[in-house]
Amino acid sequence: MPSSLEQLKAAGTTVVADTGEFSLIAKYKPQDATTNPSLILAASKKPEYSKLIDEAVAAVKASSSTECKRALAAEALDQLLVEFGSKILDIIPGRVSTEVDARLSFDTQGTVDKALKIIKLYEAKGVSKDRVLIKIASTFEGIHAAKILEEKHGVHVNLTLLFSHVQAIAAAEAKATLISPFVGRILDWYKKNEGKEYTSATDPGVVSVKSIFDYYKKFGYKTIVMGASFRNVGEITELAGVDYLTISPKLLEDLYNSDSAVPKKLDAAASAKLDIKKEEFLEHESKFRFELNQDQMSTEKLSEGIRNFAKDTDVLLDIIAAKF
Repeated sequence: MPSSLEQLKAAGTTVVADTGEFSLIAKYKPQDATTNPSLILAASKKPEYSKLIDEAVAAVKASSSTECKRALAAEALDQLLVEFGSKILDIIPGRVSTEVDARLSFDTQGTVDKALKIIKLYEAKGVSKDRVLIKIASTFEGIHAAKILEEKHGVHVNLTLLFSHVQAIAAAEAKATLISPFVGRILDWYKKNEGKEYTSATDPGVVSVKSIFDYYKKFGYKTIVMGASFRNVGEITELAGVDYLTISPKLLEDLYNSDSAVPKKLDAAASAKLDIKKEEFLEHESKFRFELNQDQMSTEKLSEGIRNFAKDTDVLLDIIAAKF
């Protein structure tokens, strides 16, 4: 009997490792890998990865003329993200997601500029932009940055911190390569605010991803749906058949050690036959902002996610600045 992990792959779902620890990636043979500031921060505190900070600092010292520690640290952080991504790409056959500074989440041009800088750093290491997904928060400004990057620069984008249909529809209209709806964080909010327990099938995060998947397949959008931020294996297996799933090492290990059946639950052909109303948000800013505002869960989780990623970025910058 194949493992649950292999069954998940056989159901048509591409498995992505959600970690900054490249030593954990090879075991599970994922196609792609994703990182974020929190994962990089956690990894950088371990001895086997901390040397990458020293390498990034050394690279900046050799090339920068500024004496401002904070500016030097910012340069080194970009280098560090690319160092992690490059080493991950030595292990996986597909693409790695590298996140733009969360503090740029409401700055379209700033996001574009930072994304192009990251791509340039990858290219300097011999990594093609086709192997990189730039992660951007799914704000109105971030989604428009994704559109510019995809259409004008041929840069692939992963729109992250996505919690709502409003964000998902705008992302598809922007022709983003991929979206990352956060399943577990949606569940967290509903459990806290509704005081209820949910089965895997009724899990609000799972239901949200299924609904987005159905919408995309109904209207022929090419944007990849990649469920993310899982709290348990049940959330993962309930989404068997979705395009991609990015999974933490702990849950990958659970799937790897299990032989429980994982039947396909999502099917693009079936979704295409559903009766669904088409909507538009990308070119309607006031409509986007109002509809997102009306969704309390999505508004709160998007804001919280940006704050937390920004906080971890600041911590990383402090660690790096101390080395100059």
